[in-house]
Amino acid sequence: MNATLHTVDGRCVLRFERRLAHPAEKIWRAITDSAELAQWFPSGVKMDFEAGTIWFEFGKKEGAPGTGTVLETDPPRLLAFTWETDTLRFELQPDAGTCLLTFTYTFDDRYSAASLASGWDGCLSGLEAMLDGQPYTWPDGLGERHEEYIERFGLAEGTIQETADGYEIRFERQLIRPVDAVWAFLLEHAESEAPKPTDSDVAVGGQPPLRLTNGYVPAGSVTVVKGPEFLEYAWLHEGVEAGRVRWQLSPGAGGARLVLTQTLPSMLADQRATALAAWHTHVEILADWLKGAGRCWPEGRTEELTKHYLQIVG
Repeated sequence: MNATLHTVDGRCVLRFERRLAHPAEKIWRAITDSAELAQWFPSGVKMDFEAGTIWFEFGKKEGAPGTGTVLETDPPRLLAFTWETDTLRFELQPDAGTCLLTFTYTFDDRYSAASLASGWDGCLSGLEAMLDGQPYTWPDGLGERHEEYIERFGLAEGTIQETADGYEIRFERQLIRPVDAVWAFLLEHAESEAPKPTDSDVAVGGQPPLRLTNGYVPAGSVTVVKGPEFLEYAWLHEGVEAGRVRWQLSPGAGGARLVLTQTLPSMLADQRATALAAWHTHVEILADWLKGAGRCWPEGRTEELTKHYLQIVG
């Protein structure tokens, strides 16, 4: 797990380094030959170096074909090409029968970085196993690796922005389960013996599902619901509606993309840090449940995060 995340010319760049116990010529075949690429690359690949064109092929259920362009090639040391809007670059530095592979992946969606990093980690491990002549099985625990990259890259942080009426708190998080699975989980009751609700059980004017609420932001009634994509409810301050909480799910890299927002009026500016801390904790718990490590609200975590966010919002 050695990916690092950088920003270059306004774009996100993941960088990996692997020391491989093989000559550059052998590794070059592994990154250019369609038969060898099929053993470790995340899609089928066909390259026409003469035309400078690449085709990426998936199974029927996994996605439509994509295309790319060869940008640079210097056998057996350098290969760079595009995959739709993203750029892949392989640099090989031979050293006494071994080779240092530096792989960079350039893309735009920063919030997909953890998913992309954990995925490419697995692919590069597959490349190494193939070169070593060893079988390779995609490892368990990718959810754990994904969350470790979330923390390493600072992708768990919430943001706050001033609006005409006050403030909007926002968390954006890539999750490892698909939209339908996340929505179904959020609608379930916490008690295992309780019946599982359906979309029709959540209605405007009713109470929001328990897993979309927490004690730091008292929940009012549902104002908008469109499963499995969107749910909004009012939140209360001293029993009076003070703003809106919105949960929005959409397809992302490797699972659902969550965008969670809360609006606060200017008069409640002193609650910004606590609200940020509460939703930060809430999303952490959700991510743990989705990777099979369910837990209760951790004692002291929100208070710890409140101190952190106080340094940001003042």
